[in-house]
Amino acid sequence: MSTATTTRPAPGGPAPRLSSARLPRWTPWVVALGSVAAGCAVGLAAGLSSKVQWGLIAGLLFVAANFALTARVEGRRQAKDRLATSLVWGAFVLSLVPLLSLLWVTVERGLKVLDGYFLGHSMGVIGDAETGGGIYHAIIGTLEQVGLATVMAVPIGLLTAVYLVEYGTGRLAKAVTFFVDVMTGIPSIVAGLFIFSSWIMILGFQPSGFAGALALAILMMPVVVRSTEEMLKLVPNELREASLALGVPKWRTILKVVLPTSVGGITTGVMLAVARVAGETAPVLLLVWGNPLINMNPFEQGQSSLPLYVYQQYAAGQTASIDRAWAAALVLIAFVMVLNLAARGIARWKAPKTGR
Repeated sequence: MSTATTTRPAPGGPAPRLSSARLPRWTPWVVALGSVAAGCAVGLAAGLSSKVQWGLIAGLLFVAANFALTARVEGRRQAKDRLATSLVWGAFVLSLVPLLSLLWVTVERGLKVLDGYFLGHSMGVIGDAETGGGIYHAIIGTLEQVGLATVMAVPIGLLTAVYLVEYGTGRLAKAVTFFVDVMTGIPSIVAGLFIFSSWIMILGFQPSGFAGALALAILMMPVVVRSTEEMLKLVPNELREASLALGVPKWRTILKVVLPTSVGGITTGVMLAVARVAGETAPVLLLVWGNPLINMNPFEQGQSSLPLYVYQQYAAGQTASIDRAWAAALVLIAFVMVLNLAARGIARWKAPKTGR
């Protein structure tokens, strides 16, 4: 009696030969077009009115068709790789949908009243239902409040990160790390309530732009500490050891070697922290109170800011005020976008150059 035997590769021998057949490079595009057409047809046949549902159906059809076609021609191993790639791209597209939708709506509605007059004038005595007015006073308030918060938060955050990385040991360092983690997740209204109870109710100061800046500084500090701490940890210990071996004191090593090496990442973290607090509304509403007139002095009387202006104008509920709210929101988005682009540019500029 004879038995059939199968040939298996010997241990350590060559791996089984993979299929040499390959799909053309344009195949995913053809499959995508077919999936879009099929998704639209299914949506129409099922009576689905939402284009988002059509897109989801087309995405599912694309993933399934791409996997089946690749498995038949190139093998299941390559098909699994294509499946993972398709899922990653699908998640990327899904994440872009709300962002692009939000940006599109803001630009579409914000451009109605956004012009030079809107940027160069305050609300003055203009009522909520009247046309005209602008955000000049809110821009000044935002720049002053965020600037004061940056001046207060950045040195404290930077020195705290230096302590944690270069000096911190024992219970004190653990306690500081714990409280920084706690502060990272506190709601902005909690910081506003803390400043309101201590600065206004206990010490007796009046609401002002500086009071809002104090709350914004509290929100900035943990972000600055965490980003600076991570950048300092990336500095090679060999640089510190070489400097100390030459007899340079530790404080001078930190000042002349460690900080200049990580200045790009530190600056990026500071920019991101500024962008994070630039859109805060709750502490400003609680501590600054708003002001339709131009107030250049952040230490006296109320001030306005871009997020507070957006909230107040939209809450008024009038057609003119809602248009102004969308225009101010567009300016705020542009401001935050400029800060993020500046952070990326500084990071690239200060990144170490590698030779070929």
